[in-house]
Amino acid sequence: MLKVLRKPIVSGLALALLLPIGSTVSAETNISNKPGISGLTAPQLDQRYKDSFTIGAAVEPNQLLDAKDSQMLKRHFNSIVAENVMKPSSLQPVEGQFNWEPADKLVKFAKENGMDMRGHTLVWHSQVPDWFFKDANGNSMVVWQNGKQVVADPSNLEANKKLLLSRLETHVKTVVSRYKDDIKSWDVVNEVIDEWGGHPEGLRQSPWFLITGTDYIKVAFKTARQYAAPDAKLYINDYNTEVTPKRTYLYNLVKSLKEQGVPIDGVGHQSHIQIGWPSEKEIEDTINMFAELGLDNQITELDVSMYGWPVRAYPTYDSIPAQKFIDQADRYDRLFKLYEKLGDKISNVTFWGIADNHTWLNDRADVYYDADGNVVTLANAPYAKMEARSGKDAPFVFDPEYNVKPAYWAIIDHK
Repeated sequence: MLKVLRKPIVSGLALALLLPIGSTVSAETNISNKPGISGLTAPQLDQRYKDSFTIGAAVEPNQLLDAKDSQMLKRHFNSIVAENVMKPSSLQPVEGQFNWEPADKLVKFAKENGMDMRGHTLVWHSQVPDWFFKDANGNSMVVWQNGKQVVADPSNLEANKKLLLSRLETHVKTVVSRYKDDIKSWDVVNEVIDEWGGHPEGLRQSPWFLITGTDYIKVAFKTARQYAAPDAKLYINDYNTEVTPKRTYLYNLVKSLKEQGVPIDGVGHQSHIQIGWPSEKEIEDTINMFAELGLDNQITELDVSMYGWPVRAYPTYDSIPAQKFIDQADRYDRLFKLYEKLGDKISNVTFWGIADNHTWLNDRADVYYDADGNVVTLANAPYAKMEARSGKDAPFVFDPEYNVKPAYWAIIDHK
């Protein structure tokens, strides 16, 4: 991997002298000779972008107890979001029984440190407890048939729809009301588009949709609007929003909902992207499309994977070639130049983590080996065996020891 230089803490003035005016990462030497300093003392990311957008990170409550994680959050981020503990299965695992403590810890931390808190997420097809989809008799409203979910009892559909929407309204009302004074940006619904699911308009055929159509989206937004702070912004959040046909499906849905009076304020673009995908033009076109509808844009779950798809990962962090970190830095450079260019249309950029020691991408970092035991990373190269989830990705601008990476220098000094 790119070896981290061990140097003493550098003062802010000395750091300023190290940053050449107008430098970019278009030339490898502009990055490779930057000092390998600790992120705990490096110039602050949020201050670098204070005139354009807030900078956020997704966190778990246990990270607040870690001295380095806590210090990194305070130094570089002015916004946080719950990685998992505000999802329905965490907040209300049993009907009527809310588990507030983990989410409250994040809200308290944000308030104590002058940070914005994003709410993620009120409605999702995943991490939602089964009780939402049980009918009045305790039977499942949907069942699996021939590899897909279908309505279990069509004759009881209207009663189940009424019951499900009532439960949804109660959940949204309760959560939003509790954090009314603390959260001003809500991911109201998450991942409602499934471009490969077979629906002619690209709508995800989740239990929510099978039972209520798009009414669950409307009820969620209208309820959130009723109980959120007057200045709170409500977002529809999804991944792969930069590429067609998904972008088109989402655009058509949002446009239709807005025309029906559904109070959508913005679109959250998860932005789980790769070094080479999608293109900056696709990203720019996406932001502009939704801005033309009068909507705000937020980058809600940013990480830049070292790999393409399907993932063929390196088995350890140290085995990732140095050139991959340079390529990632160049990608981050172009990306944040674009975000800053579109700063009047983007209000927040949130990383889906703090540093490379904690990322969901490791859960899909499969490692491939040839017959001689060599790691195979080329997408179409033959292989002898594959070990699932045994590799490492490195998607952020800080390494596992919280040192700055080339990508950090790219976005702190890309002007």
